[in-house]
Amino acid sequence: MRAVLQRVTRASVTVGAQVIGAIERPGLVVLVAATHDDGPEQVARMARKIAELRILRDEQSVVDTGAPVLVVSQFTLYADTRKGRRPSWSAAAPGPVAEPLVDAVVVALRARGIEVATGRFGAMMEVSLVNDGPFTLVVDT
Repeated sequence: MRAVLQRVTRASVTVGAQVIGAIERPGLVVLVAATHDDGPEQVARMARKIAELRILRDEQSVVDTGAPVLVVSQFTLYADTRKGRRPSWSAAAPGPVAEPLVDAVVVALRARGIEVATGRFGAMMEVSLVNDGPFTLVVDT
């Protein structure tokens, strides 16, 4: 799995004209992608990283602060742009494989008592955020 973690002061995701997920206080926006060989081990490792990385203010984690997380699926994190002018998406898991893995990350975070908002898998989403810092990390399992 691969994720981009962005420390934010607030964020939301809109589909059509409807806000479907939002966090209204400092936390993280997490863009998550799965690849073909990801499974429960990668899900657990990713959820642990999201929850426990000390990347919020004063070197605290989501678990330490009770900060919310907005999780958005984003297969494009596995784009291969090394050749030509058109990205290849072959490393990204197909929807029927990726969707349950992204959902499992959400479930694992909520099991830790973390407030989690989400986007909608496969939808055309508008993600709005105020990046705090800015502070952005790429996490691979």
